[in-house]
Amino acid sequence: MAESATAMRAPHCDPCQPARPATENQTMDFDLKITGGTIIDGTGKPGFAGDLAIKDGKIAAVGEVKGTAQNTIEAKGRVVAPGFVDIHTHYDAQLLWDRMMTISPWHGVTTVVMGNCGFSVAPTRPEHRGLIMRTLEKVEGMSLEALEGGLGYDWPFETFEQYLDTIERRGTAINCAAQIGHTALRMYVMGEEATERQATADEIAKMRAIVKNAINAGAIGFATSKAVTHVGYGGKPVPSRKAHLNEIKELIGALGEAGKGVVQTAVGRELFLSEMAEIARETGVPITWTALLAGATGSNDGHRRMLAQSEELARQGLAITPQVACRPLNFELTFKEPFIFEGMSSVFAPISAAPDVAAKIRIYQDPEFRAKFKAKAGSGADVKYHDRWERAWVSYCPNQPELDERNVAEIARERGVDPIDFVLDLSIANNLEARFRFAIFNYDEGEVLNLLQSPSTVIGLSDAGAHASQLCDACYSTYLLGHWVHERKAITLERAVWMLTARPAQVFNISDRGRLERGLAGDVVIFDPDKIGAGRLRRVRDLPAGADRLVSDASGIDSVIVNGTLIRREGQDTVDAAGALPGRLLRNGFARN
Repeated sequence: MAESATAMRAPHCDPCQPARPATENQTMDFDLKITGGTIIDGTGKPGFAGDLAIKDGKIAAVGEVKGTAQNTIEAKGRVVAPGFVDIHTHYDAQLLWDRMMTISPWHGVTTVVMGNCGFSVAPTRPEHRGLIMRTLEKVEGMSLEALEGGLGYDWPFETFEQYLDTIERRGTAINCAAQIGHTALRMYVMGEEATERQATADEIAKMRAIVKNAINAGAIGFATSKAVTHVGYGGKPVPSRKAHLNEIKELIGALGEAGKGVVQTAVGRELFLSEMAEIARETGVPITWTALLAGATGSNDGHRRMLAQSEELARQGLAITPQVACRPLNFELTFKEPFIFEGMSSVFAPISAAPDVAAKIRIYQDPEFRAKFKAKAGSGADVKYHDRWERAWVSYCPNQPELDERNVAEIARERGVDPIDFVLDLSIANNLEARFRFAIFNYDEGEVLNLLQSPSTVIGLSDAGAHASQLCDACYSTYLLGHWVHERKAITLERAVWMLTARPAQVFNISDRGRLERGLAGDVVIFDPDKIGAGRLRRVRDLPAGADRLVSDASGIDSVIVNGTLIRREGQDTVDAAGALPGRLLRNGFARN
């Protein structure tokens, strides 16, 4: 490989050590050169030994690189790959107080898509800001105290266009693309009636105009939800769940008319594969949906049938892409906010509407409530929830710490009680502060692998920025590379990198990232393929107002580079979170300037 005669290089015994800058006043061919690594370019092609150079934030050369560089990184023994692209995040609020967008860069993510499931924070009228934050609290498990501490009630935007301008003006460490959300949109046009009724023709026309303006201003797409688990403030369905299919078609039609944009939806009975196929045929707009998970349908083979149907739609030429996850879907929750059960509205509607902990405790003590809960999900229930307790653990018990990390079903059997009585009694005894961890879906690895290997799926559902105290799947990228590639050897390294880079970029029409190719953005992650992985979850209190969240540390990530700027090295940030940051707002899926 060609070496700079003047750039001072790091020794080969210390891989991925950035060099000192080249001699002052010397004109350099490149800003940054990465040498001696194995390049896996994101296309799925076999990796190859070579160098990579970046100039003015873009990839200037790949392979044999001749010329000098201002800085050089030696990557011997390391993989040099495109920065990872996370298409399912909820950083819409967090980035307004955390421009580093932690923890995604820790795990090699350099680009995120926000606003998923219809939960954007714009457009929002000033009088609705509290309602939007309470919706995020209920549906996305965000701490209301953290939202109020981080956002306050004096937001620097109202319209979606103003929100995009705010992001661009403030800057972020990594790149972001934003979808306009159906819930915020309905609230903006209909007020609180958005949670109560269908929209009128005039209201739909107003919403369609707003969507079209948002797309023209740079929204990457439109997001909605019909998921029964999406229960908002006061126990009411989130606004998008009250929309008729015709309303959804009209709004998506604005994307078709504009000739750009992607639709993301959390599916439900009123919006599933047949409806999505109908919309795709009528509008020509690509659709991606959340989520195709092993065991999510309540039957052993329901996800296989959905996969087969999705693959058939793909063969018909319809761009309808299910999002899958590479990790078991584990939720850690208290019965103060029992998110995974609130979709059981016939039982949990009073809990969702209860104003405080005391009111919830009274309901949990009620024998009639318990009887209904047991009929739906008790140990003897003949429905999809009955075996959930075998995959549930006490994760935190203030008054009986000896129960921590013990299996719920096992303890219930020891005590001769139904698991529901055990968890509710333990919760009440701890003022609803006891925590339980549930392996909800994706716990059968053989089934998960089938979903990952399908050519019709895409990895999504990290939910980074949401459910902060309940789960942490923002580490999905290092988990995929560490568990499925290095440990299980079930997926090749080249395919896994493609799954994390070019594939999600393709689904969301992110045109200037996801591959290591001359002229594309200089987003790069350098990692040790033998050491990469996601660490055990740990709880920290670093959100505004001291709110807690779960995080996972990454191992094996040496360097993370965004638009040619090194932002992390050896597990540490290398840019000032309060200073200029290199991330770009991707309007319509690419950086416009």
